[in-house]
Amino acid sequence: MAKKPVKNRSLWQRLRANRLLWNLFLIVVIMLAMAIAAHILMQIATRHGARRTVPDFAGIALADAEKLAAKHDLDLHINDSLFVPAYVGGIVLDQLPEKGVEVKPGRTVYITINSFRQKMVPVPFVANRSLRQAKNMLEIAGLEIKELVYRPDMATNYVLEQYYERQQILADSNIEAEMGSGITLYVGVDSGENVTFAPQVVGLSLRDAKGRLWESGLNVGKVTFEEGINLLNQKDARVYAQSNPAEQALSLGTPVDLMLTLDLERVKKVRGEAEKLAREAAEERLRQEKALADSLARVQLEQVAEPSNEAATEQPEADFFE
Repeated sequence: MAKKPVKNRSLWQRLRANRLLWNLFLIVVIMLAMAIAAHILMQIATRHGARRTVPDFAGIALADAEKLAAKHDLDLHINDSLFVPAYVGGIVLDQLPEKGVEVKPGRTVYITINSFRQKMVPVPFVANRSLRQAKNMLEIAGLEIKELVYRPDMATNYVLEQYYERQQILADSNIEAEMGSGITLYVGVDSGENVTFAPQVVGLSLRDAKGRLWESGLNVGKVTFEEGINLLNQKDARVYAQSNPAEQALSLGTPVDLMLTLDLERVKKVRGEAEKLAREAAEERLRQEKALADSLARVQLEQVAEPSNEAATEQPEADFFE
């Protein structure tokens, strides 16, 4: 009896009939479906395409700033705090990213708030130490030098006494001061050692410039800020001019005025010229000091040689009388 002819099967039927190819097909389909699902979930999780404009938090109380951040689907994080007497405590002073920047939802905005009061720190006892050691100890404590007052003493640039708001600080004193306050130091200076040389501070921050002046035995004079500089961006300002050029001879305790700007390109230009002039002045000073030392050495040699010459001329006269 003849077999009935088999109808032509479709590609799909032939694929299902082949177990190996069918399993491979299913694996490919499953992997493709998982990749598509993962992509969709990633888009949802990251809110792809969604953007938020960062609002202006400056001048807003912290509680109100948190509500505003939640409204814009943003997170707030207090990154720092300052004490600015002109503002109410708890007010937002600064933010990063700045207002108007577009970010993804859920982005963290770092803010700086105004403290309700300045932090109090103990005043360290720095008397009977070198000026450099005293300066470092005060800076570590969160304080600075208000003024250097020099008094005659055999120990030049050693701290004799210290005062905070006209109150003398002794070894057993238990006095606190607001962070950033200045301490007046009375420093010794021996006769004939009253001269120092102005350091090169162009290009430095105000804090570093002050440190260089104090280490050189000089006071910080008038500090002038260009327009636009405030307590928040003051740390970014740099010295672009000083009243006394580097390497100029000054009496200990002389005040040096400083001028600061936020224009870093301007600072870069004037700093190069200032450093060049400072090097030339230092080399000239060393040359003069060497010439003076050589001159003194020659005078001493001549003074030593004179008695020998006198003795040589007197010896024949003694022989004659014998």
